[in-house]
Amino acid sequence: MSTLFPMRFMTIAVLAFVLLAAGPVLSAPSKITIASKTFTESVVLGEILAGLVRHTGHAAEHRRQLGGTRILWSALLRGEIDLYPEYTGTIIREILAGETIGKRSDIHKALAKHGISMTWPLGFNNTYAIGVKPSLAKQYGLKTISDLGRHQDLRLGFSNEFLDRGDGWPALKRHYGLKHQNVKGLDHDLAYRGLESGDIDAIDVYTTDAEITYYGLRLLEDDRGHFPTYDAVILYRTALRETAPQAVKAIQRLEGRIQAARMSGLNAAVKIAKKSETMVATAFLSKDMNIDRSAAEETIWNRFWRHTAEHLTLVAISLSAAILFAVPLGIAASRQRKLGQIILGIVAIVQTIPGLALLVFMIPLLGIGTYPAIAALFLYSLLPIVRNTHAGLTSIPANLIDSATALGLPLPARLRHIDLPLAVPAILAGIKTAAVINVGTATLGALIGAGGYGQPILTGIRLDDVGLILEGAVPAALLALMVQAGFELAERCLAPQGMRSTAVS
Repeated sequence: MSTLFPMRFMTIAVLAFVLLAAGPVLSAPSKITIASKTFTESVVLGEILAGLVRHTGHAAEHRRQLGGTRILWSALLRGEIDLYPEYTGTIIREILAGETIGKRSDIHKALAKHGISMTWPLGFNNTYAIGVKPSLAKQYGLKTISDLGRHQDLRLGFSNEFLDRGDGWPALKRHYGLKHQNVKGLDHDLAYRGLESGDIDAIDVYTTDAEITYYGLRLLEDDRGHFPTYDAVILYRTALRETAPQAVKAIQRLEGRIQAARMSGLNAAVKIAKKSETMVATAFLSKDMNIDRSAAEETIWNRFWRHTAEHLTLVAISLSAAILFAVPLGIAASRQRKLGQIILGIVAIVQTIPGLALLVFMIPLLGIGTYPAIAALFLYSLLPIVRNTHAGLTSIPANLIDSATALGLPLPARLRHIDLPLAVPAILAGIKTAAVINVGTATLGALIGAGGYGQPILTGIRLDDVGLILEGAVPAALLALMVQAGFELAERCLAPQGMRSTAVS
């Protein structure tokens, strides 16, 4: 009887999560899903692909700035997405690392083993380069990457993915014998601003980046030939040839149609001229592909309500599941001291895992999008609720417990009528803390395609648009305040008279 009450709630929570995890399997997507990485060029290409697919009559969804190479490649293998823009250098050095690749046909054969096909190059090579300001290049006599070796005190700022890639900084450092110690990892778009402000001296760039011309950067010659060719291609699931042959033919129309200067111009239209990726892609389809499609711009209010719905979904489901799971855990922890130490220790350890890492850990189990975000938020919400439930129940005066025992009340009745009502202030304080943390942490869900208020924040950072950043940050802050106020009102209504100011925070 001592564990029956919490176990009922735990069973409900487990069943809810089983159904939640089964969602992707039970509801196969009926449309073609295109994905793009977290930089502007990939998003523009994703919009172009979406327009081409829709022109064939297929429904298309573009999941913008979904993540880095590994996230998109894994999603493609699992069938969560159907196609995305990639680069041959990345395929050879990163995706197919360890494979023997001598010519392009070898890439096709290696990809075919995974059920993946690749188009021929789109027409431009977007390789890596190291960029510096002309004034610095003149001051230190920098013309080649080898010249960096003579100036080990220079501050280098590289994108986080470049720091870990097989063709990135570790390999570049070995290839050129570079021994720089002051190397920072940061967002690719923020690196340009750091270079312009003088906080860093050299960055990694993509050679079709619009910022190269905008900031007038000097690209150092790859004099020892480290960086391979990065021809832009489209990776797609081979099954599409059977299920959507017209869509495959449509994306193949891009082969050889986009030259480097044209791609740089498309990037500049977004990054410098501040046009939306949708408008830029529509203009390209009309001018270069003779496909006239209307581009309906989403209004700021439509975006706001869409992001609000996404954010509330993440918070409501994860917090509700956490309450169902954590309150019984807190009750169980309060009944047995050793068990309580184990439970509190486990949920405390979960809380120490960085939010982004926890999201990534969930991807192999639940895929990308809403489900891993909800699971991560659920785990993050456990500690405050479990801890406060445990604290509220263990702080009940012993004389009240003795009186209930003397009256012969069974445990379930005592929990309902005495223990839980007295612990309500502490439990609600824990739920309130979990809810506020949940609202803020949910913005990270946009990094894996879960949407919410994090989406405009990420886009604003990428496009250096403070308005877009505020479009996500301000509603998230206001929602956190509203949630806190709501639980404070609930505390005043539900807590026993005389205990409404004793909540454990």
